[in-house]
Amino acid sequence: MMPARPAIAALAALLLPVLGGAALAQSDPGFFIPPQGGGNQSRPAQAPARPAQQSQQPQRPPQQAQRPPQPNPAPLPPGQPPPAAVIGIVDVPEIQRNSTAFNGVREEVERRRQRLNDDLQREQTRWRDEQTALAGQRASMNPDQLRQRERELQERITDSQRVFRDRSRAIEAVAQSALAEIEQALAVVIRQVAASRNVNLVLPRPLVIFNDAPFDLTDEISQQVNRVLRTVALPPEGQAPAQPAGQGAAAPAGRPAAPPAQPAAPPAQPRR
Repeated sequence: MMPARPAIAALAALLLPVLGGAALAQSDPGFFIPPQGGGNQSRPAQAPARPAQQSQQPQRPPQQAQRPPQPNPAPLPPGQPPPAAVIGIVDVPEIQRNSTAFNGVREEVERRRQRLNDDLQREQTRWRDEQTALAGQRASMNPDQLRQRERELQERITDSQRVFRDRSRAIEAVAQSALAEIEQALAVVIRQVAASRNVNLVLPRPLVIFNDAPFDLTDEISQQVNRVLRTVALPPEGQAPAQPAGQGAAAPAGRPAAPPAQPAAPPAQPRR
């Protein structure tokens, strides 16, 4: 039996290269420990020199792309300076709230949307009643008759869906056409009032932080709009306008969006 102290010394001699390599690997994450061979233990001691040499190499700065030379155009000849600004302030949403034509169109469009929703609710109730009646007659019909009745009900529902979609599109087209006509008249009135005041720059009120009362043209423009356009003629219900009014006309600054559409809810599908 080998004495305890020489055995411990021999074991320490075997484990020392391994423990030394592991300690170096923990201190330097980029260090690679080669597999231990039979008797050659000199390689792990020489391996740490590579990361040290690599860390001492200076890093080269990334090369920047060369920009093309900036053009240097010749100066332009002196032109006519712009005139002195004479500013007017306009609140377009307030003008539309005070417009009798705008309020009349909005009320009529809301009435047509409400009638469309009421008709849709009645039609959906009728479809549910027919579905319930068909479900109660299943036992007295053969499969062919049941499929035929379900197919007929589905066709009626599909046709009604198309009719309601067409009515909804017609209402929205009427609203957009009337709003375009009002905007066209408003743009003409703004130019007329600005010319009468020698104003050459009109700004919407929401963009102005502070202004004196004489700069504001809103009340005068509102009165003039109601004089030149009191009402807008709308096509009959269920009929879309033949040609949108005001197409291609420039909309005034600060124009609000058209009233949001309220599409009809999709009808219920027959239950099988």
